[in-house]
Amino acid sequence: MTSKPDASVGAEALEEGRLIRRMQMMMGLVMQTIAQDSSLTIDEASQMIADSKKAALAMFPGKELAYEIIWRPRFQRLMRERFRIM
Repeated sequence: MTSKPDASVGAEALEEGRLIRRMQMMMGLVMQTIAQDSSLTIDEASQMIADSKKAALAMFPGKELAYEIIWRPRFQRLMRERFRIM
């Protein structure tokens, strides 16, 4: 039998996993849009990145450092490649 604390921890882990998958999908869509939409301006791409950061931090409050370590370098690399900026 599982006790309530174990069930609660399991439910929290499932919810966190769901949120992580949702965030990964969202970030992937943003990155694909920036990479593939030739009509997108640098300002529009920058706004998409800022909005995705806001959404990620709304899903995971207090995890700004994780965002900065994981996602910021990816977006920086994409922006350099897409818009030829240094």
